[in-house]
Amino acid sequence: MQNNSILIAGSIALDTIEIGNEKYGNLLGGSTTYAMLAAGRFVPVHIVGIIGDDFPRTGHALFNKYAADLTDLEIQKGKTFSWGGRYHENFDDRDTLFTDLGVFGDYKPKLSEINQKHQYIFLANIHPVLQELVIDQSQPDALIVVDTMNLWITTTLKELLSVIKKITVLLINESEAIMLTKNSNLDEAAKALIALGPNTIVIKRGSKGAILYNSSQKKVSIGVYPIKRVADPTGAGDSFGGGFIAALAQGKSYEEALVLGTATASICVEEVGVSGLDKTTISEINHRKKILQNSLHLENQVNFL
Repeated sequence: MQNNSILIAGSIALDTIEIGNEKYGNLLGGSTTYAMLAAGRFVPVHIVGIIGDDFPRTGHALFNKYAADLTDLEIQKGKTFSWGGRYHENFDDRDTLFTDLGVFGDYKPKLSEINQKHQYIFLANIHPVLQELVIDQSQPDALIVVDTMNLWITTTLKELLSVIKKITVLLINESEAIMLTKNSNLDEAAKALIALGPNTIVIKRGSKGAILYNSSQKKVSIGVYPIKRVADPTGAGDSFGGGFIAALAQGKSYEEALVLGTATASICVEEVGVSGLDKTTISEINHRKKILQNSLHLENQVNFL
């Protein structure tokens, strides 16, 4: 196993998305899928997850294209996890139309020997209990990046806090950071989050970019790439996470991880589903990285004492 390989655990889904008057069905989705496409061009990606026997041929082809190892991708008889959502005009809000867990409902990730040895792990957005199962089967010194969502903050807070205590980097959006810490001042919210265990926090702010804080009192902000239009925001956070950990696995700095994560997220939202990430090129990603590099800003240091 290469030292820069990463393990991604999360959901693999078939999505139905409504945007305006358009409806798109049977799209490849899930947090693992988006993160894999964002990372797979840069580092070897190992997948842990589950799909049903209805998973389409195009999905298998995509995973074979971007994943270096599918040993722990289980295929069970039954339906692949599916989700449907309708976006509001502002793209910031959406309504969940249905969730069908299918074979994902009883899933418990079990890592093969090769996947217990990764130094870089991205736990994409899934139930905290499943995230912790992966952590507990992994190397104690692994660099672990975790994404989460408001649902787990409101329904499984105890389990989420147990996960946060064991990780290196927490990715969280602005409203979730405020919800979890009950503090609307982001500097203070970041302090509170670092006190829970991680040494680095990235607060994602949508169209305002993102801010990274770490326990060494560093605060770095980044803007967004000026895209022409948002076609579909599904998977933007997962794409950010995949790009972010891919940079770290290549030995790059946290600032460079912010840049690559933001670049891959910008590509994701320009097309419906995963098509934008699949069609893009290294040269396009590098072009966006160069522009985003200019929006990096080292801010006043934050006192975490």
